Amino acid sequence: MTVNSKKNDPSKETIATSSAMQSSGGVSSARLMGSAIAGVSELAIFHPVDTVAKRLMSTETKLIVLSSPSSTALNLNHAIFKESYNKNPFTKAGSLFPGIGFGAVYKILQRVYKFGGQPVVKDKLSSAYGTEFESRFGRENGRTLISACAGSMIGIGEVLLLPLDALKVKAQTAPEQLKGRGVIDIFTKEGFGLYRGVGWTIARNAPGSFALFGGNSAAKTYMGVGEDGARATWTQDAIASSAGAIASITVAQPLDVIKTRIQNRPFNSPESGVSILSNLVKNEGVGGFFKGLTPKLIVVGPKLVFSFTIAQHTIAYFTTKFSY
Repeated sequence: MTVNSKKNDPSKETIATSSAMQSSGGVSSARLMGSAIAGVSELAIFHPVDTVAKRLMSTETKLIVLSSPSSTALNLNHAIFKESYNKNPFTKAGSLFPGIGFGAVYKILQRVYKFGGQPVVKDKLSSAYGTEFESRFGRENGRTLISACAGSMIGIGEVLLLPLDALKVKAQTAPEQLKGRGVIDIFTKEGFGLYRGVGWTIARNAPGSFALFGGNSAAKTYMGVGEDGARATWTQDAIASSAGAIASITVAQPLDVIKTRIQNRPFNSPESGVSILSNLVKNEGVGGFFKGLTPKLIVVGPKLVFSFTIAQHTIAYFTTKFSY
């Protein structure tokens, strides 16, 4: 009597299942580690820059006086350094590090969630709708739109971290509101007040993250990244991240100004986004929506490019390492 050689071997099935689980776990670990490294690296280098941008966006008076460069310099000095405007350079530099505690927790969680979570959502969307997107928009455009939509969905979910972001902004722009108060006291007394501006944040994050990941994916497609199965180089990741960052910052800027002003209002004196929008147009004109855009593109832009590049490259690196 002969034994059927085609019969499934349970030991081989177990090995295959174990290998698949290990591969899946390896990808998850790679995404977690890569995005966390990006968050820590970004925080260490760019926190002061973020403080400057937030303070400029929170200033509700005109800063630039074309007829008087000295007045412009004075206005910028007050807006950027607050109470330390007349101190020595070292004290001024130190004043740009408020909220580093909130900033550390928020930034690392945000980058892990955003850069580590978007690929997960993209994989799910590709599995469910990839064929339909490619048939409707073409192979390259379909994949770019899948990546952009995944980014937009992740951006909307990012509002869960809004309380930490709000406290970071207050520490950077209005530290007197937090003086003498502990974290537990703030969360207990303010509660859902820390989610103030959630609607405007969603309205900002959805198109901003769509542009970030969509621009990044489109740039990589244009450069032919991934066509031969090879990993992107540092240069290619940096170029793609730059395209996504510029698109994201520009698209989200008007709503980012409103979001920042909502967040830096005193806890006991909130102001609605509609009111801020109305006053901004009346007092500062349409240009007020883009206040802080130049420093964000010049300085904060590289921050996003830096962290996005680090995240993409390290995630790819660890994915390769963990796959063996």
